[in-house]
Amino acid sequence: MVRIRRLLESWPVYRQLTGADRSGRGAAAKSRVTENLHARTEDADSVVRSVCPYCAVGCGQRVYVKDGAVTQIEGDPDSPISRGRLCPKGSASKQLVTSPSRVREVLYRRPHGTEWERLGLDEAMDMIADRVIATRRDTWQDSDADGRRLNRTEGFASLGGATLDNEENYLMKKLYTALGAIQVENQARI
Repeated sequence: MVRIRRLLESWPVYRQLTGADRSGRGAAAKSRVTENLHARTEDADSVVRSVCPYCAVGCGQRVYVKDGAVTQIEGDPDSPISRGRLCPKGSASKQLVTSPSRVREVLYRRPHGTEWERLGLDEAMDMIADRVIATRRDTWQDSDADGRRLNRTEGFASLGGATLDNEENYLMKKLYTALGAIQVENQARI
């Protein structure tokens, strides 16, 4: 009989009908499992402020970290842009960091190759730097046919994406201008 009574009292509908929580939104809805639950943010070792990477709006995020791993990403209520709100993509941005299908290495296919090969990030960055330097050297224009000073290259250009914010665009513009590129554009207009 005692066992049946305990089982009956553990049933939320019974607690709702017999207790003070008639709406079933408080104590009546709790179970032993839900009483032991807590927010992922409570266990965080640190909270880092960031900016959502999906578009150029720049919504503020709070990134909760425990043992060096991201445990939760939420909107930053102190952000004057988003005031704690995130769109569905921003709300799911934790998956960018924690997804098991996240690409964590560089895949490279050599010219005329048919297979991808895996490269270390340092090797890939060195390859890119070597190619930028070689292209700049091979396509550099000191002056035009009339002797007007140019100091430029048309060998490479930059087209930034909508996820870049103003500060990143500023730095990219400075970098590519310093390298002598004249075609520097960004699709973001914010």
